Amino acid sequence: MSTKSTYYAPTGGLPPQTQLLSDRAIFTEGYAIIPKRVLTDIVISYLPFWTHMRMWVIARPLSGFSETFSQYIVELGPNGGSDKPELDASAEAVLFVVEGEMDVNIEGIVHNMSAGGYAYLPPNCQWTIKNNSDKHAKFHWIRKAYQFVEGIDAPEPFVTSDHEVPAIAMPNTGDVWKTTRFTEQSDMRHDMHVNIVTFEPGGVIPFDETHVMEHGLYVLEGKAVYHLNGEWVEVEAGDFMWLRAFCPQSCYAGGPGPFRYLLYKDVNRHMPFIRPKN
Repeated sequence: MSTKSTYYAPTGGLPPQTQLLSDRAIFTEGYAIIPKRVLTDIVISYLPFWTHMRMWVIARPLSGFSETFSQYIVELGPNGGSDKPELDASAEAVLFVVEGEMDVNIEGIVHNMSAGGYAYLPPNCQWTIKNNSDKHAKFHWIRKAYQFVEGIDAPEPFVTSDHEVPAIAMPNTGDVWKTTRFTEQSDMRHDMHVNIVTFEPGGVIPFDETHVMEHGLYVLEGKAVYHLNGEWVEVEAGDFMWLRAFCPQSCYAGGPGPFRYLLYKDVNRHMPFIRPKN
């Protein structure tokens, strides 16, 4: 993967009073789209035990909709960070840096992460984070309650990069559709995958995928047209798509450059039952 790849990161601010009100934001029973234009200062959130940070929450569990994960875009100012970033011992996480650099201390080992950096943090992991640079850093923080299985150990933490992991071409696609997989699909320790999907201009998902895995898709680069639950929508770098389980989905990459997105999906576990109350 070329180190020249760029990742879109929100800048905040507020639109002028002269801007049109209508936008591409959509929330339906099958999917939601949060376009980049709505990630303004008035929708930011904060967390306890953090300094010089703010974040945009682009996914959270909702009853009757997507239910397995949360996703934040975190902005850290110079000297910003936290010695108590995660307050839920059962939570696992992926951090993916889209701008700047930061130091993540994982179990006593400090990792300097810059744009494209990827870290997996298992449940009960001890970690801290600090922006020791003089510029802002921005990263995605994807969290999930880890589903323990008796006889299978939880995964180990690891740090890698988009630039270090080769993308794998999907079969019979002529290399126009590739996936950068940061964990092995057959590794049953993992109950979520956070990958990067790349389409070259003109590449397509040639059928409406309809499957049990729910998705969060943040567009890192480029643009495309998506077919979601029977409707066509345009998306571009900075947009986020939230797809419920079984939402039909296909796409066409419109070019002129690569279309890339950060993809969350839940994997490798039985489907939980909704049990009747006694």
